[in-house]
Amino acid sequence: ATAIAAGGPGALFWMVVAAFFGMATKYSEGLLAIKYRTIDQDGHVLGGPFYYIENGMGKKWKWLAKIFAFFGAGVGLFGIGTFTQVNSIASAVKNFFDPDMAHTVTVLGNDYSIATVIAGILLTVFVGLVVIGGIKRISKVSEVVVPFMAVLYVVLCLIIVFTNIKAVPGAFAEIISSAFNGSALAGGVMGSMIVAMQKGVARGIFSNESGLGSAPIAAAAARTKDPVRQGLVSMTGTFIDTIVICTMTGLSIVIAGSWLDPKLEGVAITMDAFQKGLPFPGFIATFSLMLCLVFFAFTTILGWDYYGERCVEYLFNRNKAVVKGYRWLYILAVFIGPYMTVAAVWNIADIFNALMAFPNLIALLALSGVVVKETKEFHAKHKGSY
Repeated sequence: ATAIAAGGPGALFWMVVAAFFGMATKYSEGLLAIKYRTIDQDGHVLGGPFYYIENGMGKKWKWLAKIFAFFGAGVGLFGIGTFTQVNSIASAVKNFFDPDMAHTVTVLGNDYSIATVIAGILLTVFVGLVVIGGIKRISKVSEVVVPFMAVLYVVLCLIIVFTNIKAVPGAFAEIISSAFNGSALAGGVMGSMIVAMQKGVARGIFSNESGLGSAPIAAAAARTKDPVRQGLVSMTGTFIDTIVICTMTGLSIVIAGSWLDPKLEGVAITMDAFQKGLPFPGFIATFSLMLCLVFFAFTTILGWDYYGERCVEYLFNRNKAVVKGYRWLYILAVFIGPYMTVAAVWNIADIFNALMAFPNLIALLALSGVVVKETKEFHAKHKGSY
């Protein structure tokens, strides 16, 4: 929604293009995560970019691994992990319960809906309960919530597409033409095409995290011992996140024309599209989207706490006191998130994403020969089985 609002429908085209190449990046990350992970005497899995930098590129590159870990912890606290997710949840709750800001309270000199304040407090409490409970509780919550939210969201988007099937060819035509000719709202052809491309690629990376280095931290904990198999599994995440889910969202927004309303931003654009596109009363459509978005964002918050903790563990040699301090800072960032503007949270997230991705991309390029070698060996070994 934010990509289309800023760059026009063409941004969706560039999101898909970025995801197509991002699948290769994610494959490499998953493969290297398994190949270079280490498991200590307690059975504690240590893996991710810091370990494939240190173990793959050599000890002399440990400084690069430390830089990645530092910015990775920052992305968790100030980027994808907290501010954007919490802000989206608070916006969705406010748009459902108090769209006209009829009930407000003043916080630090600014007026906020009571719904925003209550949502922020409840979210902080729930995140705190899960985060303090540790990784096993994170996985238990996620394995129940993630499949449910994904199926519900896909079903809702498919209903919009099929009930407006005649508008689908026109929507695709607008997305493709806008990708190269630009959007009338964005100015001249060349300038608007660059805006569409920039917003599409930035939001695409945000949705699937290809190249950031976050996914291999989770991939390293997988039970598989085959690096190539994990690479193949990891790349499906990019396909589902962006090429499936984001395309469905973008189609819904373009079909409804919600992106044309300058008064709408962030999740409000998608909510407007669901209200116009779903053959249900407006409050049912809004409630359904709010539910999906809360689940999407909540599990992302939990996942990024795990990534951030692993980064802090590496930086401070698994100092438990520092990790515990990071958890409390993380909870504090969740509490702050609802009171920031949409523009501010996305700008902060983009800056930290870039800082985190840079050392990881250097490592992927340096170890690309390893990826090719492992892949060739895997295909030679399994040639007769597929």
